[in-house]
Amino acid sequence: MPRRATDFRRPVRNTFSRWIYLLALFLIVGSILFFVQHYHDQESNVEQPILEINRSFHEKRNLTEEILGPRSYARQLVEQMTLAKAYIVLAREQNNLHLAWELSSQIRNCQLLLSKAAKQEQPLSLEEAEPVIASLSSLIYKAQDMHYDVATNLVTMKSHIEALQNRVSSSMVQSTVFAQAIAESVTKNIHCVEMRLMSQWLSDKSLQKEADRIRIRNSPRVVDNNLYHFCIFSDNILAVSVVVNSTISNAEHPKQFVFHVVTSNVKHDAMQAWFIVNDFKGATIEVQSIGELSWLNASYSPIVKQLHDSVMAKSFFGDSEGSFDNPKSHDPKYVSLLNHLRFYIPEIYPQLERVVFLDDDVVVQKDLTQLFSLDLHGNVNGAVETCLESFHRFYKYLNFSSPLISSKLDPQACAWAFGLNVFDLIAWRKANVTGRYHFWQEQNVNGSLWMLGTVGPGLLSFYGLTEALERRWHVLGLGYDPNIDNRLIETAAVIHFNGNLKPWSKLSIDRYRHLWDHYSNQSQPHLQNCI
Repeated sequence: MPRRATDFRRPVRNTFSRWIYLLALFLIVGSILFFVQHYHDQESNVEQPILEINRSFHEKRNLTEEILGPRSYARQLVEQMTLAKAYIVLAREQNNLHLAWELSSQIRNCQLLLSKAAKQEQPLSLEEAEPVIASLSSLIYKAQDMHYDVATNLVTMKSHIEALQNRVSSSMVQSTVFAQAIAESVTKNIHCVEMRLMSQWLSDKSLQKEADRIRIRNSPRVVDNNLYHFCIFSDNILAVSVVVNSTISNAEHPKQFVFHVVTSNVKHDAMQAWFIVNDFKGATIEVQSIGELSWLNASYSPIVKQLHDSVMAKSFFGDSEGSFDNPKSHDPKYVSLLNHLRFYIPEIYPQLERVVFLDDDVVVQKDLTQLFSLDLHGNVNGAVETCLESFHRFYKYLNFSSPLISSKLDPQACAWAFGLNVFDLIAWRKANVTGRYHFWQEQNVNGSLWMLGTVGPGLLSFYGLTEALERRWHVLGLGYDPNIDNRLIETAAVIHFNGNLKPWSKLSIDRYRHLWDHYSNQSQPHLQNCI
């Protein structure tokens, strides 16, 4: 049977598609309901802890407000505890240990009660707080009845504090004095060497004749400006020996070196004997006593007058009755004329043009001949500045409350160090530096412009006349600082044991001791016999 045309056919029933549509609609609706329900459950679960946290925080905040509240029992307990702790100190001061124990016991009860309230997150009730408050109050009244009142105890405590401060101050000054006394005292082995040398000098007449021959032979060399001249002023024989030995040991041409040593009258013969019996590689060594400088007297030098005048000496170096007021007044270095000879170098050596000044507590590690060709640009003094640290400024060494100082000097000017100094003696004489030194010493007759020593007058006398040298020429601090960088020490031309911990004393810093011992000639017979 032939099929009808498309237009005349009967429409087919789409029953299967309708079911698929209904199923899909059902799945979509179910999914929406599922997600809505799930989101609602999550929101409920999140809101519940947040509310609990907020509720807890609110309660804790209320507890804190309760503790800090002006009418709360917790606040009363805290205030009473504070007052009770103060009375405990006072009771112990008055040796009333029973009252101190009672107060401590009630403070512990108070602390336990506050801790319990904090854990329970509940404000203290009257029933809980009243017994502790009453007990503490009665004990505080008891302490007040025993005259532990504020006014009386303020006076008592103030007197105790002043007494303690005086004791601490006295102890600190005494410890400084004792440390300086130990540092500057002659050690047993040095004293032994000096005695042996003196004995040898007195018993061996040939030694004295040799000294005369050496003096005559060296007379042209000690004034020859083509040679390298060094000045050392000290009465420490071993220290001077180390300076000389270390200098020539690091020199390419030690025979061109001339050392000018000035020592005390007492040590002069022993010093001469030491440099005669020991070999110093052909270097010329001239030893003079301070007594040979007859022109250096009280009529010419203010410092000599101050040292000899008993009244001025008490003012300038400290009264013997108040000896602890100025510890440096007991240090021989500060009251010795040898320490001030550095200001008279042109007068001591009138024919010389340039010298290098060395302190007796230095060790030379490099050849110093380059110092004699340095251009000082018309200045008198070549020195290493010490103001890498902020406290090494003029205002730390000089009294700028004096108009005489403040009107002439800059308080922030950079300080420099003695110990290694290049002095142009021609420029010195032209600038009359010694005259400037005399002027400042006369102004400081009462010791009000600077502390004892040579740093103060040095900064004043050479002000505007100092050329800064590179730091490698002079590294300081080995007599007090145990933490100096090894690289600085290794590259330094001169290392300086400035401070109380001298390398020849038992107080020396072990880390640096070998640097000095290396040049101390421990094999010398006198040293061997004195160990």
